[in-house]
Amino acid sequence: MFDQILQFLLTGITVGATYALVALGFAIIYNASDVVNFAQGEFVMMGAMSAIAMSAGDGLPIFLSLPLAVLVTIGVGILLQRFAIAPARGASVVTTIIITIGASIFLRGVALLLWGKSIFALPHFSGEQPIHIGKATLLPQNLWVMGGAALLVLGVHWFFNHTTHGKAILACSCNRTAAQLVGINVGMMMLIAYGLSAFLGAMAGILVTPITFTSYDAGVMLGLKGFSAAILGGFGNPMGAVAGGILLGLIESLAAGLISSGYKDAIGFIILLLVLFFRPSGLFGKATAERV
Repeated sequence: MFDQILQFLLTGITVGATYALVALGFAIIYNASDVVNFAQGEFVMMGAMSAIAMSAGDGLPIFLSLPLAVLVTIGVGILLQRFAIAPARGASVVTTIIITIGASIFLRGVALLLWGKSIFALPHFSGEQPIHIGKATLLPQNLWVMGGAALLVLGVHWFFNHTTHGKAILACSCNRTAAQLVGINVGMMMLIAYGLSAFLGAMAGILVTPITFTSYDAGVMLGLKGFSAAILGGFGNPMGAVAGGILLGLIESLAAGLISSGYKDAIGFIILLLVLFFRPSGLFGKATAERV
């Protein structure tokens, strides 16, 4: 029984690391622009599918196709902000949500036209020989996902706390008008925030695709799970979103192993609803009050 629990935990951490990167992307964009970006899952899909297309279709070496795929996805994120979100500045929350949902549908349609409905995979980065921990097994790619996610989260934390651009984005998230008055280029900071969010999505897709495969519509469920993780941890709290992603992955894995794989998604969303009912600010968010 202990070995089974260990196996479920290792699987849950791997899946949760992917959710954490998607949730972190949600939190970054929400903090920077007060927009809930439902195209975040499509960044994951675009990163993976672009890498596969460049390596398999165009014949580029994998070490070239991966960074190029990340750059393509960053470009998509910047274009989304520049031509879809920026023109709608000052619009209601519902309007911006509809815009990002429309962008998500558009990106899925482009992916369908380019690559069809087939399921694709990237090669494992360092072989497929399983690593045994007791009676539990772990693929080397799982370590790439866990380690890559940890490095990315630490990198984002360092960026926002120790770089000029990161602190400028934080200033924009606190008070955009005041940031502009002290000379911060708010428009440029928004582009950087969306590019960073797209970068995280692309990296999540590239890291996890050798294990889970991908297709033109793979971003839909990943986007929903990342959104759920962000709410679970506390929407707008980047480190809370990361913790929410890991927690959601563990809950799903344990539910699938101990109860039934058919209830995996349902249990995750039920817990999300309970959090919304009893602690709307999320497990690691701060409750706020607004005078009206």
